[in-house]
Amino acid sequence: MADSSAIDERIEMLKAFDETQAGVKGLNDAGLFKLPEIFVRPPEEVAAELTHEKARVEVEIPVIDLSGVEEAGRRKQIVEQVRSAAETWGFFQVVNHGIPLSVLDGMIDGVRAFIDQDVDEKKKYYSRDITRSVRYNSNYDLFESKTASWRDTLSISYMFKHINIVTCFMICRYSTVEYSKHVEKLGNFVLGLLSEALGLKTEFLRDMECLKGHRLHCHYYPACPEPELAIGLMKHSDSGFLTILLQNQLVSGLQVLYEGRWIDIQPVQGALVINIGDLLQLVSNGKFRSSEHRAIANRTGPRISVGCFFSGPITNSNKIYGPIVQLITQENPALYKEIVLSEYLMKFLSTGLDNYRALDYYKL
Repeated sequence: MADSSAIDERIEMLKAFDETQAGVKGLNDAGLFKLPEIFVRPPEEVAAELTHEKARVEVEIPVIDLSGVEEAGRRKQIVEQVRSAAETWGFFQVVNHGIPLSVLDGMIDGVRAFIDQDVDEKKKYYSRDITRSVRYNSNYDLFESKTASWRDTLSISYMFKHINIVTCFMICRYSTVEYSKHVEKLGNFVLGLLSEALGLKTEFLRDMECLKGHRLHCHYYPACPEPELAIGLMKHSDSGFLTILLQNQLVSGLQVLYEGRWIDIQPVQGALVINIGDLLQLVSNGKFRSSEHRAIANRTGPRISVGCFFSGPITNSNKIYGPIVQLITQENPALYKEIVLSEYLMKFLSTGLDNYRALDYYKL
């Protein structure tokens, strides 16, 4: 009875928080000195975190300079760097990627402008309906996760043709559309390098429609009164093929799990973070690595990040993906089953982020 009562009480607290439609930003603006209970991680998790901090090491993910990539010799060198990073880390940063700094800064400023609006204005977009092209909320898995995360999110899907009509009323409409055009182009370019790193033709992964349509998740992490008890974004791996992340320079918060330890991914001026998703690990038959990562809470803020997620043609309910045939040999048999894309993504969306590891369900 006690457990049932505690669960009911938690659900009521979650509902009360969600119904404000003010998100974590609203709590921060209220000047809290103590973290609300729904955001407090379990004691054993916090204790393990303190132990980990003592064993922390200074290692950095690869930073790859894309300048001169059209020169044959230089391209071969870059492809090798991408291959090594994709196989070992599953993460790397790119510089000289072709997106102007003004576009990157404009995207961050646009997210800040949206979040800084009056609550009544943001409520127009507040929703938990995953079919909406534009939606704003706090924690998409608020009612499924064990602990609420200290962040708000503006999500914009570019899967549908009417997206420009939907975004035309948004305060960040210009910066968002401009950034989206640039990051889609970069995504296709990086996918070409990854194809070559697998020993395939440049267009191979693109022709598989790995980057058909994309969505932006614009995360806002305000200052947290008790960051040691909270989490910005739970440990997880990305479900799609490829993610390109833009983060502002003010606060570091992104970490990747590498050889059993959490490694900080420090913001680099003008750089973008690239990471491999679960679907790319699956189709590459485990050659590329989809690494678990998270975002920690900070006492200072805000931290703003914009993740561009390429998850394939999700509007095609019958699309099937499996290990690429050209990568399968007698010595290197298939490691994963084929998946139906729509079923795969619905499984992800109906499960708490802290309880889901997509590839576990599809191993042979």
